[in-house]
Amino acid sequence: MSVYVHPDLEPVLAGLPERSMFGDIPRAREGMRRAMSTRAPYDDPRLSIEDAVATPAPGTDGPEVPVRIYRPVGAEGALPAVLFFHGGGFILGDLDSGDRNCADMCVGTGAVVIAVDYRLAPEHPCPAALTDAWTALRWTSARAAELGVDPGRIALSGHSAGACLAAGLTLRARDEGGPAIAFQQLLLPALDDRPDGGSRAEIDDPRVLNGASVAQLWEMYLGSGSAEAPAYAVPARATDLSGLPPAYVQVAGADPLRDEGVAYARRLMEHQVAVELHFVPGAFHLFEDWAPATELARSTVAHWTRALRDALDGK
Repeated sequence: MSVYVHPDLEPVLAGLPERSMFGDIPRAREGMRRAMSTRAPYDDPRLSIEDAVATPAPGTDGPEVPVRIYRPVGAEGALPAVLFFHGGGFILGDLDSGDRNCADMCVGTGAVVIAVDYRLAPEHPCPAALTDAWTALRWTSARAAELGVDPGRIALSGHSAGACLAAGLTLRARDEGGPAIAFQQLLLPALDDRPDGGSRAEIDDPRVLNGASVAQLWEMYLGSGSAEAPAYAVPARATDLSGLPPAYVQVAGADPLRDEGVAYARRLMEHQVAVELHFVPGAFHLFEDWAPATELARSTVAHWTRALRDALDGK
């Protein structure tokens, strides 16, 4: 890789093979499932975990959506909530792939965390994932009392493609007058389908997510109608970002998505939205998953956990 790589990540990068990351989707999905199966089960007495199903609001389209609910044990009263959308380029991932992130988020923030198992492309192209995300949000808000959730303190968080869903959902909630979103957390976000040079061209290492892979993933998600993609699907296409809730945007120096994350944060600022932009030098895409034991990964997770906790606590 021609760009700077953090010393913590150099050994990890050196051990990664060159590959076409998304050329064989069934194989990629099976590889992810095998990797998840090798992880020790998350067993922490500080939280409880249960699977549930989010049902569409009466009169709306879309299927039921599987969710997983992480709850702090012993907490009383109405708690803040975080809807979490896993990454995976719109084509990979499930509830298990985001399990560790969600458990850590629950323990670190004291919030009820609800992971959303949205449908994946290319079998289910846009707007399927957005429809599922919207169903989960409305279900959470409508059942806040049953879930022990404060409807005024619901945040959206996502990694990569999941951050795209979180940003799009925030735009739709603003436009439709709710449900209310207190905070949006966009971690290494994919926000713009339009090729633009910059970090997309700069990051070309075949061992990690690169610009060519990003273009391929957007095509699988949006299909042939990408030129007319709505802003909810591609948040960078939104012309008006005013009236949105405060945001935390994390970008990484060796990530092809770096520039679009920075650009979106700047545009939020231009529209008078409070933003915290966190830049991680020398990190490639989803480095926290590739190298979770490194000090860089641990400090990064601690940083966005603090930001989310402070936002939900009203600090």
